[in-house]
Amino acid sequence: MQYSLSHHKLKLILAAQGLKTGDAGGIDQLFGGKDGYYWYGTLRDLCPEGKTLSWENQYAMVAAIQAHENATAEEDEMKPQVPSAANIAAISKLLADPL
Repeated sequence: MQYSLSHHKLKLILAAQGLKTGDAGGIDQLFGGKDGYYWYGTLRDLCPEGKTLSWENQYAMVAAIQAHENATAEEDEMKPQVPSAANIAAISKLLADPL
């Protein structure tokens, strides 16, 4: 299964659920519950505006997300967060490309 990420895709995902970018509670639930809004923001930061990132499999996608989290946490001199299994499952479902 392939996965892709773009700002456009994130906007479509939110719109399909009737959510706006500031709806922290709704985005939390959509992106796996606790810290879902945090990981949504991480995805937005990971992908440059106007570009599409893609991965061949879930492992590559999760590794890219975690690498971005690790780098930004290091810049901020903070401990990096790790997405929960629920966050990963939700992100994988949302970013999976149709066959």
